[in-house]
Amino acid sequence: MQQPLNQLPPGTRFHVPDLGITGTLLMVNVCRARVRIDQPQQVVEFTGAAGGTRTFRASRNIETSWAPTVLVEALSVDPLIERDTTMAKKSKTKKTTKAAAPKQAKAAKPAKAKAKKATAKKREGKMSALDAAAQVLADSQEPLNTKAMIEQMAAKGLWTSPGGKTPHATLYTAVTMLPKSCFCLIG
Repeated sequence: MQQPLNQLPPGTRFHVPDLGITGTLLMVNVCRARVRIDQPQQVVEFTGAAGGTRTFRASRNIETSWAPTVLVEALSVDPLIERDTTMAKKSKTKKTTKAAAPKQAKAAKPAKAKAKKATAKKREGKMSALDAAAQVLADSQEPLNTKAMIEQMAAKGLWTSPGGKTPHATLYTAVTMLPKSCFCLIG
């Protein structure tokens, strides 16, 4: 029985009958399924330093992303160990030696806190590019591309680029990264 990948747990071995592919589901979320595709074994021959011929069987796996709705036949489930499903994390512990004396806390920490508060106060009165674009679109009676939005945002004094060469491209990227739940149809 075929099931979509998003209904299977990570670690599921699967087969795609139409393509003749087998693999393992590594991770799945709403947007994508990360899978490890099994490649067929190959016999590899090489000549050693002494001149003798050696052979061995080699196989490789390819990790790729698929749509989470791809239909597959589940073969078995073998829970994955955590390192197969997550990225490596750096250890935050430091090794100390007897010769190294512990450092004293710097007096600059309060200055950093003051700088953060000053930056927060500065930003309170400013509008983000996305908020300004939303306001320009709400005031407009027609669709606008990002260049027109940037021009109107600057003309109305809502937002100006802090010196970027292509603020319209930055705005376009920011809009495309918004979740679909942010968009609504205007009837």
